[in-house]
Amino acid sequence: MQLKHPAVAGTLESSDVQVTIHPNNGMGLDIRIESIVKAQFGDAILETVREVLAAFGVTDASVQINDKGALDWVIRARMQAAICRGVERSFDWEGEGV
Repeated sequence: MQLKHPAVAGTLESSDVQVTIHPNNGMGLDIRIESIVKAQFGDAILETVREVLAAFGVTDASVQINDKGALDWVIRARMQAAICRGVERSFDWEGEGV
């Protein structure tokens, strides 16, 4: 899936995460994580981000994660929302199995 424009999902509130995603002009994936719990959970956050990108088939994106202690399912939901906004298409959640 190819991103058409930048998109944002989430907030900077406690226990949430703000995801900003941009097309990366053929440069592959660039994932940057800022988190209040990066020392403890940075690897897990990165793994979740990579899983969601792979599930959507996104291979070319710049992703900025600004985490305020979000749980895994919140990170997944925010990633999914940002990707869907960035590709400008409706998404069949049941048919795709994401």
